[in-house]
Amino acid sequence: MIIYQVYPRSFQDSNNDGIGDLAGIEQKLSYIKSLGVDAIWISPFFKSPMKDFGYDVSDYRAVDPIFGTMEDFKSLMKRAKALDLGIIVDMVISHTSEEHAWFKQSRAKENNKSDWYLWADPKPDGSPPNNWVSVFGGSAWRWDAERRQYYFHSFFSSQPDLNMHNAEVQAAVLKEMDFWLDMGVSGFRFDACNHIFQDQLLRNNPPREDTSAALHPYGFQLHIYDQARPEMDAFLEKIRKLLDAYGAFSLAEVGGHDALKLMGQYTRPGRLHSAYSFALMQPDSSAPYVRNVITTLEESIRPPGSPCYALSNHDKPRVASRWLNGRDPDQNAKQALALLFAMRGDICLYQGEELGLPQADVPYERLQDPFGKTFWPKFKGRDGCRTPMPWTDAPHGGFSRAEPWLPVDPVHIEMNVDRQDSDKDSILNFARQMILLRKTRPEFSQGGITLLDAPDGVLAFSRMHEGSEIVCLFNMDVKEKSVAPVDVGTVIMSRNMMVDGRTVKLDVSGFCFLQG
Repeated sequence: MIIYQVYPRSFQDSNNDGIGDLAGIEQKLSYIKSLGVDAIWISPFFKSPMKDFGYDVSDYRAVDPIFGTMEDFKSLMKRAKALDLGIIVDMVISHTSEEHAWFKQSRAKENNKSDWYLWADPKPDGSPPNNWVSVFGGSAWRWDAERRQYYFHSFFSSQPDLNMHNAEVQAAVLKEMDFWLDMGVSGFRFDACNHIFQDQLLRNNPPREDTSAALHPYGFQLHIYDQARPEMDAFLEKIRKLLDAYGAFSLAEVGGHDALKLMGQYTRPGRLHSAYSFALMQPDSSAPYVRNVITTLEESIRPPGSPCYALSNHDKPRVASRWLNGRDPDQNAKQALALLFAMRGDICLYQGEELGLPQADVPYERLQDPFGKTFWPKFKGRDGCRTPMPWTDAPHGGFSRAEPWLPVDPVHIEMNVDRQDSDKDSILNFARQMILLRKTRPEFSQGGITLLDAPDGVLAFSRMHEGSEIVCLFNMDVKEKSVAPVDVGTVIMSRNMMVDGRTVKLDVSGFCFLQG
Protein backbone atom coordinates (compact mmCIF):
# COMPACT_ATOMS: atom_id res chain seq x y z
CA MET A 1 0.00 0.00 0.00
CA ILE A 2 1.19 3.53 -0.80
CA ILE A 3 0.00 5.98 1.85
CA TYR A 4 0.09 9.75 1.51
CA GLN A 5 0.34 11.56 4.83
CA VAL A 6 -1.64 14.78 5.16
CA TYR A 7 -0.91 17.17 8.01
CA PRO A 8 -4.30 18.93 7.98
CA ARG A 9 -3.23 22.24 9.53
CA SER A 10 -0.89 22.79 6.61
CA PHE A 11 -2.46 21.16 3.55
CA GLN A 12 -5.16 23.54 2.28
CA ASP A 13 -7.18 26.26 3.97
CA SER A 14 -10.74 26.40 2.58
CA ASN A 15 -12.13 29.20 4.79
CA ASN A 16 -9.12 31.53 4.86
CA ASP A 17 -8.47 31.54 8.59
CA GLY A 18 -4.82 30.59 8.07
CA ILE A 19 -5.27 26.96 9.16
CA GLY A 20 -5.82 24.00 6.86
CA ASP A 21 -9.02 22.00 7.26
CA LEU A 22 -10.98 18.95 6.12
CA ALA A 23 -12.79 20.83 3.37
CA GLY A 24 -9.39 21.92 2.09
CA ILE A 25 -8.25 18.30 1.90
CA GLU A 26 -11.38 17.45 -0.08
CA GLN A 27 -10.60 20.27 -2.52
CA LYS A 28 -7.23 18.67 -3.22
CA LEU A 29 -8.28 15.02 -3.45
CA SER A 30 -7.95 15.01 -7.23
CA TYR A 31 -4.32 16.09 -6.81
CA ILE A 32 -3.66 13.28 -4.33
CA LYS A 33 -5.35 10.84 -6.70
CA SER A 34 -3.09 12.04 -9.53
CA LEU A 35 -0.06 10.85 -7.59
CA GLY A 36 -1.27 7.26 -7.80
CA VAL A 37 -1.36 6.56 -4.05
CA ASP A 38 -3.81 4.14 -2.44
CA ALA A 39 -4.78 5.89 0.78
CA ILE A 40 -4.48 9.09 2.81
CA TRP A 41 -3.35 9.12 6.42
CA ILE A 42 -4.71 12.27 8.04
CA SER A 43 -2.94 13.45 11.18
CA PRO A 44 -5.34 14.08 14.11
CA PHE A 45 -8.34 16.32 13.48
CA PHE A 46 -10.18 15.36 16.69
CA LYS A 47 -11.36 17.95 19.19
CA SER A 48 -8.31 19.17 21.07
CA PRO A 49 -6.90 22.15 22.97
CA MET A 50 -4.06 21.93 20.41
CA LYS A 51 -1.25 22.14 22.94
CA ASP A 52 0.43 19.46 20.82
CA PHE A 53 -1.50 20.31 17.64
CA GLY A 54 -4.07 17.54 17.82
CA TYR A 55 -1.98 14.83 19.41
CA ASP A 56 -3.71 15.79 22.66
CA VAL A 57 -7.26 14.51 22.12
CA SER A 58 -10.12 15.79 24.25
CA ASP A 59 -12.89 13.98 22.32
CA TYR A 60 -12.21 11.12 19.91
CA ARG A 61 -15.67 11.37 18.35
CA ALA A 62 -15.69 15.08 17.50
CA VAL A 63 -13.98 17.11 14.79
CA ASP A 64 -12.17 20.13 16.17
CA PRO A 65 -13.85 23.32 14.91
CA ILE A 66 -10.61 24.62 13.38
CA PHE A 67 -10.76 21.66 10.97
CA GLY A 68 -14.49 21.91 10.28
CA THR A 69 -17.39 19.65 11.21
CA MET A 70 -18.33 16.01 11.17
CA GLU A 71 -20.32 16.77 8.01
CA ASP A 72 -17.09 17.97 6.42
CA PHE A 73 -15.46 14.67 7.30
CA LYS A 74 -18.37 12.68 5.88
CA SER A 75 -18.18 14.73 2.68
CA LEU A 76 -14.43 14.06 2.48
CA MET A 77 -15.06 10.35 2.98
CA LYS A 78 -17.69 10.28 0.23
CA ARG A 79 -15.44 12.03 -2.28
CA ALA A 80 -12.43 9.86 -1.38
CA LYS A 81 -14.49 6.71 -1.85
CA ALA A 82 -15.59 7.93 -5.29
CA LEU A 83 -11.91 8.34 -6.19
CA ASP A 84 -11.04 4.93 -4.71
CA LEU A 85 -8.84 6.51 -2.06
CA GLY A 86 -8.81 5.05 1.44
CA ILE A 87 -8.89 7.28 4.53
CA ILE A 88 -6.64 6.25 7.41
CA VAL A 89 -7.31 7.96 10.75
CA ASP A 90 -4.51 8.76 13.18
CA MET A 91 -5.37 7.14 16.54
CA VAL A 92 -3.57 8.52 19.58
CA ILE A 93 -4.24 5.98 22.32
CA SER A 94 -1.23 6.13 24.61
CA HIS A 95 -2.55 9.35 26.14
CA THR A 96 -5.29 11.96 25.95
CA SER A 97 -5.56 15.65 26.66
CA GLU A 98 -5.98 16.69 30.29
CA GLU A 99 -9.26 18.21 29.05
CA HIS A 100 -10.70 14.82 28.06
CA ALA A 101 -13.77 13.88 30.11
CA TRP A 102 -12.06 10.63 31.09
CA PHE A 103 -9.20 12.46 32.75
CA LYS A 104 -11.45 14.93 34.51
CA GLN A 105 -13.44 12.03 35.97
CA SER A 106 -10.29 10.11 36.86
CA ARG A 107 -8.85 13.13 38.65
CA ALA A 108 -12.09 13.44 40.64
CA LYS A 109 -12.34 9.65 41.17
CA GLU A 110 -15.76 9.65 39.50
CA ASN A 111 -17.65 7.05 37.42
CA ASN A 112 -15.24 4.26 38.34
CA LYS A 113 -12.49 5.97 36.35
CA SER A 114 -10.10 6.52 39.25
CA ASP A 115 -7.43 4.28 37.73
CA TRP A 116 -8.05 5.01 34.04
CA TYR A 117 -4.77 6.95 34.05
CA LEU A 118 -1.40 6.13 35.57
CA TRP A 119 -1.51 7.67 39.05
CA ALA A 120 1.09 7.10 41.74
CA ASP A 121 1.81 8.28 45.28
CA PRO A 122 4.87 10.44 45.95
CA LYS A 123 7.89 9.11 47.73
CA PRO A 124 8.01 9.95 51.46
CA ASP A 125 9.98 13.11 50.66
CA GLY A 126 7.32 14.25 48.17
CA SER A 127 9.39 13.53 45.07
CA PRO A 128 8.05 11.62 42.03
CA PRO A 129 7.62 7.85 42.31
CA ASN A 130 10.55 7.01 40.02
CA ASN A 131 13.12 8.47 37.63
CA TRP A 132 11.08 8.38 34.40
CA VAL A 133 11.47 11.48 32.24
CA SER A 134 9.34 13.00 29.49
CA VAL A 135 10.18 12.82 25.79
CA PHE A 136 9.78 16.60 25.74
CA GLY A 137 12.00 17.26 28.76
CA GLY A 138 11.80 17.15 32.56
CA SER A 139 10.16 14.64 34.85
CA ALA A 140 7.42 12.46 33.35
CA TRP A 141 5.40 12.93 36.55
CA ARG A 142 3.19 15.91 37.35
CA TRP A 143 1.79 16.59 40.79
CA ASP A 144 -1.99 16.91 40.98
CA ALA A 145 -3.14 18.86 44.02
CA GLU A 146 -6.71 17.56 43.77
CA ARG A 147 -5.76 13.88 44.10
CA ARG A 148 -2.52 14.50 45.99
CA GLN A 149 -0.83 12.11 43.61
CA TYR A 150 1.38 12.26 40.56
CA TYR A 151 0.19 11.31 37.10
CA PHE A 152 2.45 10.03 34.34
CA HIS A 153 2.88 11.76 30.99
CA SER A 154 5.23 10.43 28.31
CA PHE A 155 5.02 13.72 26.43
CA PHE A 156 3.77 17.14 27.59
CA SER A 157 2.27 17.39 31.07
CA SER A 158 -1.02 18.31 29.39
CA GLN A 159 -1.05 14.79 27.87
CA PRO A 160 -1.68 12.30 30.70
CA ASP A 161 -1.06 8.66 29.82
CA LEU A 162 -3.93 6.21 29.95
CA ASN A 163 -3.57 3.17 32.20
CA MET A 164 -3.87 0.55 29.48
CA HIS A 165 -3.51 -2.24 32.02
CA ASN A 166 -7.13 -1.52 32.92
CA ALA A 167 -9.44 -3.75 30.85
CA GLU A 168 -12.17 -1.09 30.90
CA VAL A 169 -9.78 1.42 29.35
CA GLN A 170 -8.89 -1.02 26.61
CA ALA A 171 -12.56 -1.64 25.90
CA ALA A 172 -13.28 2.09 25.80
CA VAL A 173 -10.43 2.74 23.36
CA LEU A 174 -11.66 -0.07 21.10
CA LYS A 175 -15.12 1.53 21.08
CA GLU A 176 -13.58 4.81 19.87
CA MET A 177 -12.02 2.88 16.98
CA ASP A 178 -15.34 1.15 16.31
CA PHE A 179 -16.99 4.57 15.91
CA TRP A 180 -14.70 5.50 13.00
CA LEU A 181 -14.78 2.04 11.45
CA ASP A 182 -18.57 2.25 11.35
CA MET A 183 -18.14 5.51 9.46
CA GLY A 184 -16.17 3.67 6.78
CA VAL A 185 -12.54 4.57 7.37
CA SER A 186 -10.00 2.21 5.81
CA GLY A 187 -7.99 1.79 8.97
CA PHE A 188 -5.73 3.46 11.51
CA ARG A 189 -2.23 4.73 11.95
CA PHE A 190 -1.40 4.18 15.63
CA ASP A 191 0.67 6.94 17.19
CA ALA A 192 3.57 6.19 19.55
CA CYS A 193 2.84 2.46 19.84
CA ASN A 194 5.82 1.80 22.07
CA HIS A 195 4.42 4.22 24.70
CA ILE A 196 1.06 2.53 25.28
CA PHE A 197 2.03 0.37 28.28
CA GLN A 198 4.32 1.01 31.27
CA ASP A 199 5.77 -1.22 33.97
CA GLN A 200 3.17 -1.80 36.68
CA LEU A 201 5.87 -1.87 39.38
CA LEU A 202 7.12 1.57 38.28
CA ARG A 203 10.74 0.44 38.33
CA ASN A 204 13.48 2.99 37.62
CA ASN A 205 15.00 3.05 34.15
CA PRO A 206 18.73 2.27 34.06
CA PRO A 207 21.18 4.91 32.81
CA ARG A 208 22.45 4.93 29.23
CA GLU A 209 26.24 4.60 28.91
CA ASP A 210 26.66 6.95 25.95
CA THR A 211 24.74 10.20 26.37
CA SER A 212 26.76 12.29 23.91
CA ALA A 213 23.83 12.60 21.48
CA ALA A 214 21.22 13.37 24.14
CA LEU A 215 19.28 16.60 23.62
CA HIS A 216 17.99 16.52 27.20
CA PRO A 217 17.67 14.00 30.09
CA TYR A 218 15.34 11.67 28.15
CA GLY A 219 18.40 10.51 26.25
CA PHE A 220 20.26 9.68 29.46
CA GLN A 221 18.11 6.60 30.17
CA LEU A 222 17.46 3.20 28.66
CA HIS A 223 13.68 3.19 28.41
CA ILE A 224 13.09 -0.35 29.57
CA TYR A 225 10.22 0.21 32.00
CA ASP A 226 8.31 3.21 30.64
CA GLN A 227 7.73 1.81 27.14
CA ALA A 228 7.76 -1.30 24.88
CA ARG A 229 6.21 -3.49 27.55
CA PRO A 230 5.19 -7.09 26.72
CA GLU A 231 1.52 -6.50 27.60
CA MET A 232 1.21 -4.65 24.30
CA ASP A 233 1.13 -7.87 22.29
CA ALA A 234 -2.21 -9.11 23.66
CA PHE A 235 -3.80 -5.68 23.20
CA LEU A 236 -2.69 -5.55 19.56
CA GLU A 237 -4.44 -8.87 19.03
CA LYS A 238 -7.66 -7.32 20.32
CA ILE A 239 -7.22 -4.42 17.92
CA ARG A 240 -6.58 -6.77 15.00
CA LYS A 241 -9.71 -8.78 15.77
CA LEU A 242 -11.75 -5.57 15.58
CA LEU A 243 -10.05 -4.47 12.36
CA ASP A 244 -10.58 -7.83 10.69
CA ALA A 245 -14.31 -7.55 11.29
CA TYR A 246 -14.27 -4.49 9.01
CA GLY A 247 -11.49 -5.52 6.64
CA ALA A 248 -9.50 -2.51 7.86
CA PHE A 249 -5.76 -1.79 7.72
CA SER A 250 -3.37 -0.95 10.56
CA LEU A 251 -0.04 0.87 10.64
CA ALA A 252 2.07 1.30 13.76
CA GLU A 253 4.46 4.13 14.49
CA VAL A 254 7.25 2.53 16.51
CA GLY A 255 10.03 4.46 18.21
CA GLY A 256 12.36 3.65 21.05
CA HIS A 257 15.73 1.99 21.55
CA ASP A 258 15.18 -1.17 19.48
CA ALA A 259 12.41 -0.01 17.19
CA LEU A 260 13.23 -2.21 14.19
CA LYS A 261 12.90 -5.40 16.22
CA LEU A 262 9.82 -4.06 17.98
CA MET A 263 8.24 -3.50 14.57
CA GLY A 264 8.59 -7.24 14.00
CA GLN A 265 6.97 -8.00 17.34
CA TYR A 266 4.01 -5.72 16.61
CA THR A 267 3.40 -7.22 13.15
CA ARG A 268 3.39 -10.90 14.09
CA PRO A 269 0.39 -12.89 12.80
CA GLY A 270 -2.78 -11.74 14.47
CA ARG A 271 -1.37 -8.30 15.35
CA LEU A 272 -0.97 -5.22 13.15
CA HIS A 273 -0.54 -5.30 9.38
CA SER A 274 2.43 -2.96 9.07
CA ALA A 275 4.80 -0.74 11.04
CA TYR A 276 7.29 2.04 10.46
CA SER A 277 10.01 3.62 12.56
CA PHE A 278 12.23 6.69 12.46
CA ALA A 279 15.22 4.64 11.32
CA LEU A 280 15.43 6.30 7.90
CA MET A 281 14.53 9.75 9.26
CA GLN A 282 18.04 10.19 10.63
CA PRO A 283 20.90 12.25 9.13
CA ASP A 284 22.83 9.12 8.12
CA SER A 285 22.12 8.25 4.48
CA SER A 286 25.21 6.12 3.94
CA ALA A 287 24.94 2.83 2.09
CA PRO A 288 26.00 0.74 5.14
CA TYR A 289 23.41 2.42 7.36
CA VAL A 290 20.51 1.99 4.94
CA ARG A 291 21.62 -1.56 4.21
CA ASN A 292 21.59 -2.35 7.94
CA VAL A 293 18.05 -0.98 8.30
CA ILE A 294 16.84 -3.20 5.44
CA THR A 295 18.68 -6.24 6.83
CA THR A 296 17.25 -5.79 10.32
CA LEU A 297 13.71 -5.29 9.05
CA GLU A 298 13.92 -8.33 6.79
CA GLU A 299 15.05 -10.40 9.76
CA SER A 300 12.45 -8.90 12.08
CA ILE A 301 9.24 -8.63 10.04
CA ARG A 302 7.96 -11.83 8.50
CA PRO A 303 4.95 -12.24 6.21
CA PRO A 304 2.09 -11.63 6.47
CA GLY A 305 3.41 -8.65 8.43
CA SER A 306 4.99 -5.91 6.37
CA PRO A 307 7.54 -3.16 6.96
CA CYS A 308 6.49 0.35 6.03
CA TYR A 309 9.23 2.62 4.74
CA ALA A 310 9.10 6.36 5.38
CA LEU A 311 11.79 8.98 4.85
CA SER A 312 9.88 11.99 6.23
CA ASN A 313 6.91 12.86 8.42
CA HIS A 314 5.51 15.69 10.55
CA ASP A 315 8.05 15.14 13.36
CA LYS A 316 11.41 14.99 11.58
CA PRO A 317 13.40 17.28 9.26
CA ARG A 318 12.55 16.72 5.61
CA VAL A 319 14.69 14.17 3.78
CA ALA A 320 15.44 16.63 0.95
CA SER A 321 17.55 18.63 3.42
CA ARG A 322 18.56 15.88 5.81
CA TRP A 323 20.20 13.73 3.13
CA LEU A 324 21.45 16.54 0.88
CA ASN A 325 25.13 16.40 1.90
CA GLY A 326 26.08 19.14 -0.58
CA ARG A 327 24.51 17.39 -3.57
CA ASP A 328 22.21 18.88 -6.20
CA PRO A 329 18.81 19.29 -4.51
CA ASP A 330 16.67 18.06 -7.43
CA GLN A 331 18.82 15.02 -8.12
CA ASN A 332 19.06 14.18 -4.43
CA ALA A 333 15.27 14.39 -4.02
CA LYS A 334 14.67 12.16 -7.04
CA GLN A 335 17.12 9.56 -5.80
CA ALA A 336 15.42 9.53 -2.39
CA LEU A 337 12.04 8.96 -4.05
CA ALA A 338 13.47 6.18 -6.22
CA LEU A 339 14.89 4.47 -3.13
CA LEU A 340 11.65 4.85 -1.19
CA PHE A 341 9.47 3.31 -3.90
CA ALA A 342 11.94 0.49 -4.57
CA MET A 343 11.62 -0.84 -1.01
CA ARG A 344 9.72 -3.98 -0.02
CA GLY A 345 6.53 -3.36 1.93
CA ASP A 346 4.21 -0.44 2.44
CA ILE A 347 5.26 3.13 1.71
CA CYS A 348 4.46 6.43 3.46
CA LEU A 349 4.92 9.63 1.46
CA TYR A 350 4.69 12.87 3.47
CA GLN A 351 2.94 15.86 1.90
CA GLY A 352 5.44 17.95 -0.07
CA GLU A 353 7.96 15.11 -0.25
CA GLU A 354 6.77 14.52 -3.82
CA LEU A 355 7.81 18.14 -4.57
CA GLY A 356 11.26 17.70 -3.03
CA LEU A 357 10.54 20.40 -0.46
CA PRO A 358 13.53 21.15 1.78
CA GLN A 359 13.22 21.80 5.50
CA ALA A 360 11.71 25.26 5.95
CA ASP A 361 13.53 27.92 7.94
CA VAL A 362 11.05 29.20 10.53
CA PRO A 363 12.32 32.20 12.55
CA TYR A 364 12.09 31.96 16.31
CA GLU A 365 9.40 34.63 16.53
CA ARG A 366 7.11 32.51 14.28
CA LEU A 367 7.68 29.20 16.07
CA GLN A 368 4.55 27.39 17.23
CA ASP A 369 6.01 24.12 18.51
CA PRO A 370 6.60 24.27 22.29
CA PHE A 371 9.22 21.53 21.91
CA GLY A 372 11.27 23.84 19.69
CA LYS A 373 10.76 26.88 21.91
CA THR A 374 12.08 24.93 24.89
CA PHE A 375 15.30 23.73 23.25
CA TRP A 376 16.06 26.52 20.79
CA PRO A 377 18.59 26.96 19.17
CA LYS A 378 20.13 23.51 19.66
CA PHE A 379 16.82 22.04 18.49
CA LYS A 380 14.46 24.15 16.40
CA GLY A 381 11.41 21.97 16.88
CA ARG A 382 9.13 20.37 14.34
CA ASP A 383 7.73 23.45 12.62
CA GLY A 384 10.23 23.34 9.75
CA CYS A 385 8.59 20.23 8.31
CA ARG A 386 5.03 21.41 9.05
CA THR A 387 4.84 24.63 7.04
CA PRO A 388 1.96 25.02 4.55
CA MET A 389 1.88 23.16 1.25
CA PRO A 390 2.75 25.43 -1.73
CA TRP A 391 0.17 25.11 -4.52
CA THR A 392 0.62 28.16 -6.74
CA ASP A 393 2.54 31.41 -7.21
CA ALA A 394 -0.15 33.26 -5.26
CA PRO A 395 0.58 34.84 -1.85
CA HIS A 396 1.27 32.17 0.78
CA GLY A 397 1.67 29.68 -2.05
CA GLY A 398 -2.08 29.50 -2.60
CA PHE A 399 -2.53 27.74 0.74
CA SER A 400 -4.68 30.54 2.16
CA ARG A 401 -5.56 34.18 1.51
CA ALA A 402 -4.93 34.86 5.21
CA GLU A 403 -1.60 34.85 7.01
CA PRO A 404 -0.94 31.13 7.68
CA TRP A 405 -0.37 29.68 11.13
CA LEU A 406 3.22 29.04 9.99
CA PRO A 407 4.96 31.04 7.26
CA VAL A 408 5.32 29.57 3.79
CA ASP A 409 9.00 29.33 2.94
CA PRO A 410 9.80 31.43 -0.19
CA VAL A 411 11.89 28.52 -1.47
CA HIS A 412 8.81 26.32 -1.28
CA ILE A 413 6.73 28.76 -3.33
CA GLU A 414 9.31 28.45 -6.11
CA MET A 415 8.69 24.68 -6.02
CA ASN A 416 4.88 24.81 -5.99
CA VAL A 417 2.53 22.20 -7.42
CA ASP A 418 1.37 24.28 -10.40
CA ARG A 419 4.91 24.92 -11.61
CA GLN A 420 6.01 21.32 -11.21
CA ASP A 421 2.85 19.88 -12.69
CA SER A 422 3.62 21.49 -16.06
CA ASP A 423 7.33 20.55 -16.03
CA LYS A 424 7.79 17.01 -17.34
CA ASP A 425 11.21 16.73 -15.65
CA SER A 426 10.03 18.02 -12.25
CA ILE A 427 10.39 16.16 -8.98
CA LEU A 428 6.59 15.89 -8.80
CA ASN A 429 6.32 14.17 -12.16
CA PHE A 430 9.25 11.93 -11.28
CA ALA A 431 7.38 10.89 -8.11
CA ARG A 432 4.36 10.01 -10.26
CA GLN A 433 6.58 7.97 -12.58
CA MET A 434 8.07 6.07 -9.65
CA ILE A 435 4.65 5.31 -8.17
CA LEU A 436 3.41 4.11 -11.56
CA LEU A 437 6.49 1.94 -11.99
CA ARG A 438 5.97 0.41 -8.56
CA LYS A 439 2.33 -0.35 -9.33
CA THR A 440 2.97 -1.84 -12.76
CA ARG A 441 5.99 -3.96 -11.83
CA PRO A 442 5.12 -6.79 -9.42
CA GLU A 443 8.82 -7.10 -8.54
CA PHE A 444 8.43 -3.81 -6.65
CA SER A 445 4.86 -4.11 -5.41
CA GLN A 446 4.89 -7.79 -4.44
CA GLY A 447 8.41 -9.15 -4.71
CA GLY A 448 11.02 -10.11 -2.18
CA ILE A 449 14.26 -8.24 -1.59
CA THR A 450 17.85 -9.51 -1.51
CA LEU A 451 20.79 -7.31 -0.62
CA LEU A 452 23.75 -7.55 -3.00
CA ASP A 453 27.47 -6.97 -2.59
CA ALA A 454 28.61 -3.62 -3.95
CA PRO A 455 31.54 -1.18 -3.75
CA ASP A 456 31.76 1.18 -0.81
CA GLY A 457 29.17 3.93 -1.08
CA VAL A 458 26.79 1.92 -3.26
CA LEU A 459 23.56 0.40 -1.99
CA ALA A 460 22.59 -2.61 -4.07
CA PHE A 461 19.64 -4.97 -3.84
CA SER A 462 17.40 -6.97 -6.09
CA ARG A 463 13.62 -7.21 -6.15
CA MET A 464 12.25 -10.56 -7.34
CA HIS A 465 8.83 -11.91 -8.24
CA GLU A 466 7.99 -15.22 -9.91
CA GLY A 467 11.40 -15.60 -11.51
CA SER A 468 11.71 -11.99 -12.66
CA GLU A 469 14.45 -9.88 -11.06
CA ILE A 470 15.21 -6.16 -11.02
CA VAL A 471 18.63 -5.09 -9.75
CA CYS A 472 18.62 -1.71 -7.98
CA LEU A 473 21.81 0.32 -7.59
CA PHE A 474 22.10 3.62 -5.68
CA ASN A 475 25.15 5.81 -5.28
CA MET A 476 24.76 7.04 -1.71
CA ASP A 477 28.16 8.76 -1.69
CA VAL A 478 29.15 12.27 -2.78
CA LYS A 479 31.49 11.14 -5.57
CA GLU A 480 31.18 8.95 -8.67
CA LYS A 481 31.08 5.18 -8.19
CA SER A 482 31.52 2.23 -10.53
CA VAL A 483 29.93 -1.19 -10.16
CA ALA A 484 31.29 -4.19 -12.10
CA PRO A 485 30.75 -6.75 -13.43
CA VAL A 486 27.04 -6.17 -14.06
CA ASP A 487 24.73 -7.97 -16.49
CA VAL A 488 23.01 -4.79 -17.54
CA GLY A 489 20.26 -6.15 -19.78
CA THR A 490 17.34 -3.69 -19.90
CA VAL A 491 17.60 -0.33 -18.11
CA ILE A 492 14.12 0.14 -16.67
CA MET A 493 14.85 3.52 -15.13
CA SER A 494 17.98 5.48 -14.31
CA ARG A 495 19.37 8.92 -13.56
CA ASN A 496 22.99 10.07 -13.54
CA MET A 497 24.09 6.66 -14.76
CA MET A 498 26.22 5.42 -17.68
CA VAL A 499 26.97 1.92 -18.93
CA ASP A 500 30.44 0.97 -20.19
CA GLY A 501 30.37 -2.69 -21.20
CA ARG A 502 29.69 -4.58 -17.97
CA THR A 503 30.48 -1.58 -15.79
CA VAL A 504 27.80 0.71 -14.43
CA LYS A 505 29.02 4.19 -13.59
CA LEU A 506 26.88 6.09 -11.11
CA ASP A 507 27.43 9.81 -10.78
CA VAL A 508 26.50 11.67 -7.60
CA SER A 509 22.83 10.92 -6.73
CA GLY A 510 22.86 8.31 -9.49
CA PHE A 511 20.71 5.21 -9.48
CA CYS A 512 19.40 2.59 -11.87
CA PHE A 513 16.95 -0.30 -12.09
CA LEU A 514 18.23 -3.10 -14.31
CA GLN A 515 16.57 -6.24 -15.62
CA GLY A 516 18.73 -9.02 -17.04
